[in-house]
Amino acid sequence: MRARRTRRQPIDAYADPGTPDCRGGWSYLWWLTCRQPGRALAGAALASVWMVLMAVAPYLLSRAVDDGLERGDTAALAGWTAALLLVGAFNAWVSIMRHRTMTRLRMDANFRTVKVVVGHAVRLGAALPRRIGAGEVVTIGVGDVQTIATSLTVIGPGIGSVVVYVVVAGVLLSISPLLAAVVLLGMPVIAVLVGPLMGRLQGAEGEYRERQGVLTARIGDLAGGLRVLNGLGGKGLFAEAFHRDSQRLRAQGYRVGSVTSWMQALGVGLPTVFLAVVTWLAARLAAQGELTVGELVAVYGYVAVLVGPVAFIVDMGYQLSRGVVAARRVVRLLRLEPDPDVAASGTAEPPDGPAVLYDPASGVRVVPGLLTALAGARPADTAAVIDRLGRYGPTDVTWGGVRLDEVRSARVRERILVADNEADLFAGSLRELVGGRHEPSPAEIDRALRAAAAEDIVQGLPDGLDSPVAAQGRSLSGGQRQRVRLVRALLADPEVLLAVEPTSALDAHTEAAIARRLREARADRTTVVTSSSPLLLDHADRVLYLVDGKVAASGRHRMLLETEPGYRALVARDAEGAEDAEGAEDGADAEEAVR
Repeated sequence: MRARRTRRQPIDAYADPGTPDCRGGWSYLWWLTCRQPGRALAGAALASVWMVLMAVAPYLLSRAVDDGLERGDTAALAGWTAALLLVGAFNAWVSIMRHRTMTRLRMDANFRTVKVVVGHAVRLGAALPRRIGAGEVVTIGVGDVQTIATSLTVIGPGIGSVVVYVVVAGVLLSISPLLAAVVLLGMPVIAVLVGPLMGRLQGAEGEYRERQGVLTARIGDLAGGLRVLNGLGGKGLFAEAFHRDSQRLRAQGYRVGSVTSWMQALGVGLPTVFLAVVTWLAARLAAQGELTVGELVAVYGYVAVLVGPVAFIVDMGYQLSRGVVAARRVVRLLRLEPDPDVAASGTAEPPDGPAVLYDPASGVRVVPGLLTALAGARPADTAAVIDRLGRYGPTDVTWGGVRLDEVRSARVRERILVADNEADLFAGSLRELVGGRHEPSPAEIDRALRAAAAEDIVQGLPDGLDSPVAAQGRSLSGGQRQRVRLVRALLADPEVLLAVEPTSALDAHTEAAIARRLREARADRTTVVTSSSPLLLDHADRVLYLVDGKVAASGRHRMLLETEPGYRALVARDAEGAEDAEGAEDGADAEEAVR
């Protein structure tokens, strides 16, 4: 059993995919082939044997006719018939092994491309949405990966087709130089006819993929903002623009289909022309006595066998053209570089223990072990401070006197966590969603659920923590998604937690519960939240009031209410909104249900 597993060469979905060759589409396809040379060579060899044995059948048939039927030799007829049967049975086994080998080659290319794309997307991190559209990524994942993998499966049949073409031409040369010349001239004719079509197909296919990516991105934008568009009365305008783009995509698809139809027609038509021409010439030679009846049958069989290889050669050109277009799109993604501050390796060591985070641009000083709140009239100002403190972009922040951008990103991420209220939620069970890469104990999950006031979410799901959650939490309401993100952040238990508006979508009652419990859950840990809600600000150890992105005042919430008119106005405005927000989460649940 162990030896059999070795021969099958299982595909390891967790192995290092290697460093891809990103010089171009052809280079990337060649890299995928070179990563599995054993399968590629085995597929080419098996395909060559398979097709050559197909050409052996007409020879055996001709011997059975000449040596058995014409001479009336029953033993010879039986012998050649048995040989034909054995060759056919063996060739059937070779065909099965060829198909298995090429399937494994295709699957390896598929998994390897998925791994390099996903791995690079992870390295790009937050820079990915700014560098490439969501539609482009979706198009690569849905279509291009499969197209690349499929294009590699023509390696075996393509090489085998060339081999059998040469073999049949050599056999025909021993029968009739004229017939051999006609067959050998067929290859240049194929190149002349198919070559220009391959170039046109790559151009048309490339433009089609570009338009498809743009349209896919627009679908996502429309789906995400449909309610906003309805409210602004702009749904009709965007629907008309989408209609125009979809019509252009359809027209481009017709152009791709036109070139494809010509290539496929040549794949069927050229072999038929060869069959007709060579059969007519062979019949003339047999009528003139230059060929025996058996040789005539063999020639017909040889040419009939060539129908498959010629079609494979044309299909190889078609599939490789599409594969190159798809590979170019993957290479374009792989060439994207992370943001400079993220890509920097860093040489400085982080502080040995909890230390002060200081942002010179805003004057924000985060003292270890406290719950600090950032309050400002413009949420963008406080979010920018969080980005700098978490090293998501250029920053002059120091951490215990060490510049944050001089510390390796991995070391920063180990200890400082930015919890965005719009962070991605991947599909899976709720337990997997909140646990992330960790495996928290039931007690830890219970504590985090209580701190985030999220017990009712688990109780409302049919299978509790094991209930499936759709991608981006679409099966949850807005308030539930926000609390699930907070649970995930609390279970990560970072040394420094930077939370952006963690309670903005919650009703006053739930927000008040979280405000009380968050401080307890993060006791002796450093926590920074951005908010203008008095319910949350009242429980903070220290509030930093920002004006135009800079600290204007600091202190406890009640002290700032008494001494800072601007702060008092900001909090009073939010308090008025909180009165109307009571029960807002229930309304959000109803809205999600209706949608």
